[in-house]
Amino acid sequence: MNAANQTEARAVDTAASSAANVLQAADPSKHMILVPLSRLVLRATGRNVRKTAPRMSIPELAASIQRVGLLQNLIVIPAADGLHYEVVAGGRRLAALKLLAKKHRIAKDWNVPCLQVADGTARTASLTENVQREAMHPADQFEAFAALVAEGRPIEDIAADFSVTPLVVQRRLKLANLSPRLMDDYRADVVTLDQLMALAITDDHAAQEAAFYDAPHWQRNPSALRERLTEREIGASHPLVRFVGLDAYEAAGGGIRRDLFAEGDAGVYVSDTALLETLVREKLESYASTLRAEGWAWVDATPAMTYADLQAFQRAPRERRTPNKREAQRIERLQEKMQAVGEAVDAAMDADDEDKAEALQEEGEALGEQLQALEDGLQGYSASVKAAAGAVVTIDRNGDAVIHRGLLREAEAKALRMLEKLRQGSAEGEGANEDDGEAAEKAQAPAVSDRLAQRLSAHRTAALQIEVARHPHVALAALVHGMVQSVLQGRYYGHDMPMGVRLTVQDRLEGMAPDWPESPAAVALREVQQAWGDRLPGDSAALFAALLAMEQGELAQLLAVCVAGAVDVVTPRATPHQPGAELAQAVGLDMAAWWKPSAEGYFRHVPKAAILQAVGEFAPDHVARLGKLKKADIASEAERLAGGTGWMPAIFKAEGPQEAALEEGPDEAPAVADEAAEALAA
Repeated sequence: MNAANQTEARAVDTAASSAANVLQAADPSKHMILVPLSRLVLRATGRNVRKTAPRMSIPELAASIQRVGLLQNLIVIPAADGLHYEVVAGGRRLAALKLLAKKHRIAKDWNVPCLQVADGTARTASLTENVQREAMHPADQFEAFAALVAEGRPIEDIAADFSVTPLVVQRRLKLANLSPRLMDDYRADVVTLDQLMALAITDDHAAQEAAFYDAPHWQRNPSALRERLTEREIGASHPLVRFVGLDAYEAAGGGIRRDLFAEGDAGVYVSDTALLETLVREKLESYASTLRAEGWAWVDATPAMTYADLQAFQRAPRERRTPNKREAQRIERLQEKMQAVGEAVDAAMDADDEDKAEALQEEGEALGEQLQALEDGLQGYSASVKAAAGAVVTIDRNGDAVIHRGLLREAEAKALRMLEKLRQGSAEGEGANEDDGEAAEKAQAPAVSDRLAQRLSAHRTAALQIEVARHPHVALAALVHGMVQSVLQGRYYGHDMPMGVRLTVQDRLEGMAPDWPESPAAVALREVQQAWGDRLPGDSAALFAALLAMEQGELAQLLAVCVAGAVDVVTPRATPHQPGAELAQAVGLDMAAWWKPSAEGYFRHVPKAAILQAVGEFAPDHVARLGKLKKADIASEAERLAGGTGWMPAIFKAEGPQEAALEEGPDEAPAVADEAAEALAA
């Protein structure tokens, strides 16, 4: 009997619970109520299914509600206390309303429209509101923004309504103005949003469609589309645009195209290239006029000048004028201070006071920079040199004007040398030239530490290796060369062979140069070696059979790859005669194709004076400015200025017979030099 009563009781409870949880459809016409804001609560353990913090910030939603109003009601159930209502859907809206009340934008008892649902329906209603909805397609959003503007709404007001910047609104308007065909394909997922943003750089629908539909699929990435639409224009970051200046270009009536989806100058394009070229010529000519007033024999103004173009000229010698009384006193004081600082540094080092020594060294460098600036100011060109030499004004990669003074063509340089001989006597002049040549050679040899010499020669080895791998005939000649000398001529090299080739695989480059593994030459050689390694069998007998079956040309290519791995021209210290010079000449080694001078790879490892000397070769007009900086900054600037010039340190410069022949140059008619010399002497 008791068991039967318990079963009946559980059945009654289950039936009651089921009845309470029966899903009841919400009827807004009957259950919409106004609830004071102060009586609305949100419980973390309640029926609201949204637990994750919202992505959109509450202040932005509050601003939107304040401007537009509360467009969607909250969904609530009565709380257990009988006084409050628990929000089961609309927690973000409740938080925004509370924030507005806190800022006194609305009353604390502001009536909030709410839809009251049954307790058993609460959780389902909360989930339904969050799941059974779909965000509008971005294309519809773009067109809706355009419709608001068409109705007369200011862009700033629209931006405020949706808590975005005016730029965001302008971008959506730009997208709304795209070709209808492209917008339809965007809705069909044929075109991506990134592609639309690239095409929006123009308002011409025909150009937009041609750029996209006429291009093969693999050329429809955003950057390719943007380049196609601006192929006849010049970006604002181009050196010519920087040289003239956007303001000056626009003031002259030049047209500008701006990409709303790019940042900074990356999205600005100059459309009138003819006007830009005219402005460049005019500005260069203003510099040229100033140079002509200095008395140079000739002046050239050119927008671009490479390092190779500059190397076609010789540098005219500068002379040091006698300092005046004030300059001489200044020089003497600086020299005395530098001597005192040097003695103080030695004393600090003896006392193991590294901090003081470092501070004194910085002071000494500053004094040295001042002294160097004074010395630079004393250097100049004589009237006779200006009568033969010229100057070139050009534009560097940053859009700055660069002036190269004291440039001599070959005939002018010979004329100056002949004039010097006429003045001093031929024999005496030749001796002086030899002394000057030796002094110049010493001055041009930068102070390179043994460690840096090893690092640079490791990169030279890597470059030579890949070049040998690409020249099978040279590799075969190098191998036979060593074998002939060892077998037929009785010369013994141990594991080495002449011309920088060893009979063992070279594996010490990484220890010499930490950046060697990722260098272009090392990567290229590894790829070639990997390709061959994948083709060849690992078994010795099978390998020999495979080699016998190869064509002679293919076997020679494999030989070149193997010989390349045995090339080793690493030197323990800097030397004027680099090993493997014959091999480098045979393969036409060009270090500029495999190595670039950088702050970390070169400039930070040589003295400050050596950096400035190098800058004097590829960017001489920047030497004075860099001389005022600290060494680390000089090194970084030197790397930037050296980019694209093709400059190489002396350790990489070839010294083979071909270059020697080039330095001598072809025989020129002596009459040219004689006439120039007579003109100078007159």
